[in-house]
Amino acid sequence: MIQTAVEQPVTAPNIPKKGQHHPGLYVLFFTEMWERFGYYLMIGIFFLYLIDPTANGGKGFDTAHASDLVGSYIALVYLSPFIGGMMADRYLGYRRAVILGGTLLAAGYFGLAFPGDTAMYISLGLIIVGNGFFKPNIGTILGNLYNREDLRPKKDVAYSIFYMGVNIGAFICNFVAAYLRNHYGWGHAFAAAGVGMVVGLIIFSSKLKVIADGDIRKPAQKEDMPMSRILSLVFLPAAIAATIGYFMTSMTGHSIFGTRSIDAFMFACVPIIIFYIRIYTTAAKEDKRGLGALLAFFVVAIIFWVIYNQNSTGLTIWADQYTDRSMSPAVENAAKPLGMLQTVTLEPHAVTKIDDHFRAITDASGNTITVQGPDPYFQNLPKEQWPATGKMKLISTEIFQSINPFFIVAFSLLVIGLFGWMAKRGKEPTTPVKIAMGIFLAGFSSLLMVMAAAMTSVYVDKSSMAWLFGTYAVFTVGEILVSPIGLSMVSKLSPPRVTALMMGGWYLVNAIAGKVAGMMATFWDSFIDKKSYFLILVICAGIAGTVMLIISKWIAKVVREKTGSY
Repeated sequence: MIQTAVEQPVTAPNIPKKGQHHPGLYVLFFTEMWERFGYYLMIGIFFLYLIDPTANGGKGFDTAHASDLVGSYIALVYLSPFIGGMMADRYLGYRRAVILGGTLLAAGYFGLAFPGDTAMYISLGLIIVGNGFFKPNIGTILGNLYNREDLRPKKDVAYSIFYMGVNIGAFICNFVAAYLRNHYGWGHAFAAAGVGMVVGLIIFSSKLKVIADGDIRKPAQKEDMPMSRILSLVFLPAAIAATIGYFMTSMTGHSIFGTRSIDAFMFACVPIIIFYIRIYTTAAKEDKRGLGALLAFFVVAIIFWVIYNQNSTGLTIWADQYTDRSMSPAVENAAKPLGMLQTVTLEPHAVTKIDDHFRAITDASGNTITVQGPDPYFQNLPKEQWPATGKMKLISTEIFQSINPFFIVAFSLLVIGLFGWMAKRGKEPTTPVKIAMGIFLAGFSSLLMVMAAAMTSVYVDKSSMAWLFGTYAVFTVGEILVSPIGLSMVSKLSPPRVTALMMGGWYLVNAIAGKVAGMMATFWDSFIDKKSYFLILVICAGIAGTVMLIISKWIAKVVREKTGSY
């Protein structure tokens, strides 16, 4: 049995030698690396799996149905850590929570390897709940390890090393996914995600004593809101509202936001948003400035994360259908031994029937129609580029999902070094200005996609993959500016009595953004001119970035009042 420090104090902490990191860092590094390997492998192929014809082992969904499901999944994956974190903090302990979460995640990934809708939805539920227990608590263990006086100066470096593991896992997983799904099918690829999680669990479970002094739960405080009260004030009203939203179609005869699941999610958000507004309106006068600044940051951050989540929907569609994924013979020869190449053929086989704009044709029941024909990739490939052999090798679509983590590893030290250089000269931007810069960069990344759509007649020709590389490169710099700041802002600006709830608010921001991104992608087929789709993101980012820039001095002043620094 694992016992947390609040239940039984740790008597023999792992004390690193002077100048060294805590040995638990490397346990957590490899555990998180393998967990993220599984998570990003699954999300990297999930949309492609959903739109692949049933004859090929996929689900045969159209773009709208697939986008709706992916958006719902991302939303719930980001929402579940709110509950999982509090459960660990108050009842389970962090090590128990990580093991429980990892076990559920592995079961969910393995479950996706089985055919059938029932298996898929049960598996998604397991992954969502498992993520809720795993994601917030492994980071908490790391933070607790480095809260010790002698290790506190190394905390930022420790987190940088830890997140390097995240990006290594996110980078390599797509190459494994491409190999397995091209050679053995979707089931084997999903099972690989489960294997990765099992490896992470073995590493974690075999070194429990090493990280024991990170499993420290704070004793309950009088001002802490009871779990039952949080559930009754937040989640019960949200569940009731979601149920009303889901069945609204039956009452009105049509969906309000496009689909039942979107209606349910939007209705559920209303009582949650009201709850957070009440936290602000009922707060003590000295707390209102910090909470107001934090809530303002939350609102503009939604736009940033909507653009981020295009990675799983809009940009995946673009890479799959509109991007020239062919390669030079030299690149093909280098990639072939790795087994990551996708073969497309002109020979008739089972494919989804599509119109001239790549929109799936559905029957009266809304199911996509499967016909015998060449791969849809050839539909907008000029005939002079068709292979004489009838077959050609392409870069697998999911490989493009590895561009972002690659650039994060490549650019992080450069960005940190740049701001360090500026700080020495007294010119480093304040935290709110950095956030505004990140949002503007996200908007500029979408502007590159507008240019890609403007310069290519995508229904008769392919777009260069250079546009995707440029889009990911620009966005990644913005992500480096915005992503690490979120939870840091929460800890700096929220009053201690509601810190956990405001942490949940940050996860809610990501959840709303994930669902909105999925909702946007359900209208992908409606945007015949794809420039318009990405232009919406550009305009929203421009507005959000401008608002953040306008209020940056006020937020910086509040941050300085709370922490003594910008």
